[in-house]
Amino acid sequence: MPDHVHMLISIPPKYSVAQVVGFIKGKSAIHIARRYMGRKQNFVGQSFWERCYFVSTVGRDEEVVREYIRHQEAEDRRVDQLQLV
Repeated sequence: MPDHVHMLISIPPKYSVAQVVGFIKGKSAIHIARRYMGRKQNFVGQSFWERCYFVSTVGRDEEVVREYIRHQEAEDRRVDQLQLV
């Protein structure tokens, strides 16, 4: 999606959600900056990702969540079209 990312990940109990999200955001920001923005240095004193994030447990509905993520872009377009009418 152009303005957000959906991810379905499994986190071992020895790691906190905040640790994992911070790691993913940090490493991905560095990679994107170097690969697509031609930066040689990291974002010192700058932010790439928004500070917030949403987390929920999946449990027995994992397949429902997988389908939601797979079809989210098409669903967003459909909802946007309905709002124009």
